[in-house]
Amino acid sequence: MTDGKLLVTILLCGLATWLLRVTPFVLVKAARLPKWLLSFLSFVPVAILAAIFAEELLVYHPGAWPTLNVENTLAALPAIVAAIVSKSLLVTVVVGVAAMAVVRLLGWG
Repeated sequence: MTDGKLLVTILLCGLATWLLRVTPFVLVKAARLPKWLLSFLSFVPVAILAAIFAEELLVYHPGAWPTLNVENTLAALPAIVAAIVSKSLLVTVVVGVAAMAVVRLLGWG
């Protein structure tokens, strides 16, 4: 593939990604959604974050049960406590990053 075709492909993929992300916001802003749908959609971010979180705590083994990722679990525990106590995303992220740094520094993973 030539450089020109590659650049056009990257730009078109970027445009498609941008349109897929922006279009729902434009459509929702123009329409009035029912209360039950807004209530349902309010759970989507929590569900997505929970799925990402659970995926990072487990290690996939083909044909066997997943096992716990010890390094990520050790770093997640203080972050969970910080989230419950502070209810602040910034504090939770800082504690999680610091906990992962300590776990890796001490070689507990």
